[in-house]
Amino acid sequence: MLALTTGVEPTFAHKVKVEGDVGATLHIEPNDIPRAGEPSQTWFALTRKGGKLIPLAECNCQLSVYAEPHVSGELPLLQPTLKAITAERYQGIPGTVINFPRPGAYQLQLSGKPSTGQSFRPFTLKFNVTVAVGSRDKNNDNTLTQPTVNTENNASNNWLLPVIAIALLSTGVICLFVLLRKKER
Repeated sequence: MLALTTGVEPTFAHKVKVEGDVGATLHIEPNDIPRAGEPSQTWFALTRKGGKLIPLAECNCQLSVYAEPHVSGELPLLQPTLKAITAERYQGIPGTVINFPRPGAYQLQLSGKPSTGQSFRPFTLKFNVTVAVGSRDKNNDNTLTQPTVNTENNASNNWLLPVIAIALLSTGVICLFVLLRKKER
């Protein structure tokens, strides 16, 4: 109920994107919440239509990392090399370690084409990722660049605190009402 009334999206374990006949599941350690300045194991479980796994050996894949917002044609912030890894139940899938430089919004763009034959069409999948404050930031280590404050976004989120308070208060009132009804019986 809280997630519905506050507009805050619940966190799910993996992000999934599909383009044409290729889909990918993205996972970033830890728990799909990377932290600034800390290495984050990142992997993509690529599948063809029908669910057949596409190992890195069959895909000429490239990963580009952009700080958001970015404009089309802008050079990526990072282009980490993908390696075949084993993660969860997947073997030989594209993976890498990404060290996001600072907290904030990023976009990961995974593009690929078949390395041999035409088992799938070329694709570009875009994943939006939010990077949390890292432990270095929490300890006031100023070796990382501090994020800029976007006052326009902050002003648009001023409604969030009152909505959360109302949702919590409503939940409390409902629980109290249910308890009183049980005592009357």
